[in-house]
Amino acid sequence: MGMESEQIDGVHIKKIVRHEDERGYFSELLKRGEPGFHTIEQTSYAVCKPGVIKAFHFHDYWESWVVLRGRAQIVIRDTRSGSKTEGLTQVIYAGEEEPIAISIPPNVAHGYKALGDKDVGMLYHAEEAYNSTRKDQIGAIAFDSPDIGFDWNSHG
Repeated sequence: MGMESEQIDGVHIKKIVRHEDERGYFSELLKRGEPGFHTIEQTSYAVCKPGVIKAFHFHDYWESWVVLRGRAQIVIRDTRSGSKTEGLTQVIYAGEEEPIAISIPPNVAHGYKALGDKDVGMLYHAEEAYNSTRKDQIGAIAFDSPDIGFDWNSHG
């Protein structure tokens, strides 16, 4: 698991174990009762082309991510007012060769960049189902916002 920074309060990272043999492999991604597990109301899958940045967004519920294909630079910024890690940026590298599950607390901004020359396939588990009529459920910050000040080209 590649990490380049301090951990944001409440972010949980689980190393995923592969049980592999000549037939392939099996992995448990998330399990009820494990640290970082939260109720799952929606599961989604996204594909991101190499070099593309999808950032930053935040919402008022927990979300867990697993990179199933390719490799991603994941950037998390604690935007919670009064948090003991408020303003901290955490950088994590994950992918099919570095399998981890990342649980992200409510109201923590997060995004990722697809690294290398392969598409990134990202599995999302959300504690609440997306509701397009709830405008207060989700927010966004530009990937190049000076408020965050992250240089996407300086890592990875």
